[in-house]
Amino acid sequence: MNRELLHRRYRLVSAIGEGGSGAVWLADDERLPGRQCAIKAIAVPAGIQADDVRRLRDALRSEATTLARLDHPALPKVSDAFETGSADRPGTLRLHLVMDYVPGRDLMAVLEDARRRDRFIDETELLSWAEDLCAALQYLHGHRPPIIHRDIKPANVKLTPDGQLKLVDFGLAIAVASDEGASRTIVTGGGTRAYQPLEQYGDAAALDARADLYSLGATLYHLLTARAPAAASERFIDAAVLLDPHALRSDARSALPEVVLACLALHPDDRPADAAAVRRMLRAAGTPSPATKGDAAVPSGTALSWSDALWRQRVVVAAALVLLAVAAALSLWP
Repeated sequence: MNRELLHRRYRLVSAIGEGGSGAVWLADDERLPGRQCAIKAIAVPAGIQADDVRRLRDALRSEATTLARLDHPALPKVSDAFETGSADRPGTLRLHLVMDYVPGRDLMAVLEDARRRDRFIDETELLSWAEDLCAALQYLHGHRPPIIHRDIKPANVKLTPDGQLKLVDFGLAIAVASDEGASRTIVTGGGTRAYQPLEQYGDAAALDARADLYSLGATLYHLLTARAPAAASERFIDAAVLLDPHALRSDARSALPEVVLACLALHPDDRPADAAAVRRMLRAAGTPSPATKGDAAVPSGTALSWSDALWRQRVVVAAALVLLAVAAALSLWP
């Protein structure tokens, strides 16, 4: 498939990645020389009923138009949609979305690089990234019907060479109707268990924007602690499997762990109401919390300021001051 020409326009260059809802390829746009794009190919399962194939085709056309209208600095632009193969030949039909190619590393790669250097990702940087992601979600969820990404995770967030975040891997979005008649736009793809809310295991019509807030919380938990959170399905059986982020990141000085845990509430009603509420919490979380100061060891490679070092060694420092005072008193004793 490498170097194949799709839609008489897009020359495949190399595979970028593969997820639950399809493969993503880097391609050259031969109609616009010098432009590169990302093409997501969504395979239509063999044996799917003709009515379902028609529904998917209609959804692709409709929602590609919706996604193409998105205009936000943290979102890649969708520019085209087409299909290849044939419904008459089982297993060959693929639906394609063409998006801007986003250069840079995804946050999973950034996290793995930090782990190799025995460091955590800087907490201040995490707060900034989290607010950028919330701004993107606020924009998506503000549409009517709301657009729900449903697969937010470190591997789906790119950090560009100029330091900008991009929420990538938009797949096929399908509008679904709830029992109340309200509709919402759902981006297809099963997601990844560690980042999925409990309600995502059920009826897609039951999902709302708070599902993305759970995935955001799980993503931030992983980036903060360098450890993926326990899956919601496991936490439903045993709440203790979700480790306290403070225990995993003892040098945390902000209230970011509390924001993360709020987003990770199992029941949607227990999470923040919307992305705007999470942004307000993040701004408040930027103020160092005295409750986070403690004597726990800082991972190797994490630098401490002199004030942090004095705080963590406060017992030793106090004892040394007492000894110095005693020594001074004895030296003045007649």
